[in-house]
Amino acid sequence: MRSNTLPPHPGENNVNYPSELPDKQKEGCLARRRFQEGSLTLRGKRNPKWHGRWLEDVVLPDGTTDRIHKSAIVGTKKDFPTKKLAKRELRRLIEASGVNGLDYKPTPVAAFSEFVERWKRDIMSKHAQSTQASEKADLKAWGRALGDLPIREITEELIQRIITKWETTSGDEAVGAKTIKNRVGTLRLVMKKAKKWGYISVNPALDLELPEWDKPEQPHFSVEDVRRIMKESRHPYNLVWWLIFETHIRRGEVCALDVKHIDLGNCIITVRRSRWGSTLKNTKSKKARKFSFSSELAEALRPLVEGRDPDDPLFLSPDGQRLDPDNFVKRELKPVLEKLGLKGGTHAFRHGAATLMDELNVPMKVRQARLGHVDPETTLNYSHVVGEDDRKLSASIGKLFAQVYASCANAAA
Repeated sequence: MRSNTLPPHPGENNVNYPSELPDKQKEGCLARRRFQEGSLTLRGKRNPKWHGRWLEDVVLPDGTTDRIHKSAIVGTKKDFPTKKLAKRELRRLIEASGVNGLDYKPTPVAAFSEFVERWKRDIMSKHAQSTQASEKADLKAWGRALGDLPIREITEELIQRIITKWETTSGDEAVGAKTIKNRVGTLRLVMKKAKKWGYISVNPALDLELPEWDKPEQPHFSVEDVRRIMKESRHPYNLVWWLIFETHIRRGEVCALDVKHIDLGNCIITVRRSRWGSTLKNTKSKKARKFSFSSELAEALRPLVEGRDPDDPLFLSPDGQRLDPDNFVKRELKPVLEKLGLKGGTHAFRHGAATLMDELNVPMKVRQARLGHVDPETTLNYSHVVGEDDRKLSASIGKLFAQVYASCANAAA
């Protein structure tokens, strides 16, 4: 009895499963053709090349199965002087494709744009909204570059050419190294799932050459900077800056604070949620963080806590709404920083606080808990302290050249 087979391809016959193949293994398998050796053609005059062809089964987007011709350049006439040698190499390529295996199954096919829509629906939809926003922008760029090209035809070489084009484009369409890095990161996620789902056998986005990206030094506010910022800010934003620096929480976490998250009696703050856009979600570390704050900060927060409903937002905008993470920075912090000649944002408070903790030799576990970092390496990168040994070295080198520089200056005078 013939197993579940595909429609016969012109010129070739389908075959039955071998009788010794277990019934369990027959399930889900397609009847394969007779053992394929492929066809071989020598093309070209100046540098002739061996071109090989064979048949593969594919699952079309509508769920039906078809057989298509697969082709590849086996090598040059110089590489394989005789057809027999070229045939041997072609046989190796066919074996690598797996079409002659008894458990061979058809490969699903889809255009890149089609697969991206499936990935967005089934995978990206489960990511955080802030992550989705950047992924959508990345995929839009790849959609313009790759469009309806079958995903199985996307090669590492093609992706590398696209990256080079982005890197060398000038003017308004110029793409920075950081943006390219982000785009490639998103593409790797898409291709990883394409490989797992059987659309491709190799992820072509893994071993790419990316442009050099010099990560800029993150601005950080000193204690004196924070004092100046607080003096120039109106209430309650001056209190917001104090809270961020002392507790090291993120701006989205500040906006998600409710009255019930502040324990004045024990001077403990609980950070459970973060705000992105109009949505309240779990914090970046996926779990609540609890830590202490000073009695001085507790007294400053008391009017915002006592006598209010526990579910009320802790901080309110002038129109009585929960703070928006983008708006309160743009409208309240940026003008103050511009007036004071400082650069940075709310992250600079966190980096400044991390630097202060480093200077005070705060244990790493405490630093991680306050900053909400899973990896201690991330916490270390937040510190911008210059150690005493480093200062001593600079002072020693300075003495070596100070006298010479002074004599040069006197001579010039």
